[in-house]
Amino acid sequence: MSDDAPKSAFELAMERLRRKDREEGVEETAVTDEQRAAIGQIRKIYESKLAEREILHQSSLRKAGHDPAAMEALEADYRRDRERIASERDRKIEGVRRDSSRA
Repeated sequence: MSDDAPKSAFELAMERLRRKDREEGVEETAVTDEQRAAIGQIRKIYESKLAEREILHQSSLRKAGHDPAAMEALEADYRRDRERIASERDRKIEGVRRDSSRA
């Protein structure tokens, strides 16, 4: 891309983030093929966990009938489980990135 061409908001934001990282001493390391494979596997596993949780949630909703209090409690549990699963997935992915950067 030419230096004269206008930059998108995304490109400008990425430049600011890279500059901030450099100022804070954060190193940018490339992801290896081994890391990509491990991260892909983690994503697949957690995608299936989320799908399984969705199926269980839908089943629970059907059993709850039309009770608003029960449905609200089920929704809260479902959101909490999704957040926990996503957090666990992200923590494992970050672990793969961190462990491989030490090697």
